[in-house]
Amino acid sequence: MGSYSSNYLRLLAYTKRLTHHVNQGRHHQALSLFHEIHSSLSLSLDPFIFPLALKSCAFLHCPLLGSSIHGFTLKSSFITNPFVACGLVDMYGKCVSVSSARQLFDEMSVRNVVVWNSMISLYTHSKNMQNALQLFGTMDESPNVSTFNTIIMGFLEIEGELFDALAFYRKMWDRNLKPNLITVLALLRACVGIAALDLIKEIHGYSIRLDIDPHPHLRSGLVEAYGRCGCLSEAHLVFESMEEKDVVAWSSFISAYALHGMAKKAIEIFEQMEIANVRPDEITFLAVLKACSHAGLADEARMYFSRMHNYYGIEANSDHYACLVDVLSRTGKLYEAYEVLKGMKIEATAKAWGALLGACRTYGEVELAEVAGRALFEIEPENPANYVILARIYASKERYEEAEKVTKEMKERGVKAAPGSSWVI
Repeated sequence: MGSYSSNYLRLLAYTKRLTHHVNQGRHHQALSLFHEIHSSLSLSLDPFIFPLALKSCAFLHCPLLGSSIHGFTLKSSFITNPFVACGLVDMYGKCVSVSSARQLFDEMSVRNVVVWNSMISLYTHSKNMQNALQLFGTMDESPNVSTFNTIIMGFLEIEGELFDALAFYRKMWDRNLKPNLITVLALLRACVGIAALDLIKEIHGYSIRLDIDPHPHLRSGLVEAYGRCGCLSEAHLVFESMEEKDVVAWSSFISAYALHGMAKKAIEIFEQMEIANVRPDEITFLAVLKACSHAGLADEARMYFSRMHNYYGIEANSDHYACLVDVLSRTGKLYEAYEVLKGMKIEATAKAWGALLGACRTYGEVELAEVAGRALFEIEPENPANYVILARIYASKERYEEAEKVTKEMKERGVKAAPGSSWVI
């Protein structure tokens, strides 16, 4: 009895370590520990270690080891455990193919809702909503909230499928299933993209009724959603209702005002954030720089750009640079904008060069337009707008020969002008 108890405690300790490795993303260590457990003759294995090992197999793309585990579970009858079955379906889908996972799924004699969800999830992750819906329609287990969440998020991953996602959201209610935080956050992110104010209000009201509303991720999402719709008073109310305001909440609140051109208010909120000793991140600074860009505050943008790196140690990314180039270009500081582009530690994007090219047209700057145009021709050679703008800049200065060369180059590259555009100045 003492020996059994000792081995049982050893197995529990091993399982705890294995779980920790997997949860921390240390999958090589997890599989090494699994091998150690599996090789120990004194330990009677239990089914809970197999889903953990299979998860690491899927992450590291180890189909041979996964197949070996599959064989062992067949011999030991552990495959009848729904969590083992779920792990196998997921492993085959990610390491071999979705069709291999489906074959295993079809061969299973016992399938609970967890296994069904795993197979549906593989279809949604591969954007095969047709098969996901077909499988959903043949379920011999009652779908749960996770089933609906999987399909809703699958629709949201596909552009233009928001209304199908909403239809499934309504269907949850029809089945007396209450959407949870995962459902609400997924739908809220989608609503932000299309500024669906009525639905945002519905989601907000629902979250209050079910007491999901206090969750900080949801409230930050609501601040962003209301802000994008222009409902700044609602965004303000939600923000002020938060007991603990993290960097995500502050950044969302700053973005709400930045988006609608209220730069001074956005900067004021940023200063309040610093007073509150909440450390800004790269997203916060992007919101501040966008506010400066929309309001044409070039000096302030330069100051915050420097502060981001020199005080907070945050490296600028392509979006930060694009904002700085944009505000300098908008305010006629074209050569300063060009110096920023030349001094970038990373490759300049089309957005940044495009801001300079557009401003060159506004201010009639031909030489820099030439440089920006050539850079854009390399970055996005099939974008007709860049050719059209550069040609128009040449033509505006009566440099028709250069304008003609650009149109000729455009034709030689097989680039067609967008419908409605014209070469006529």
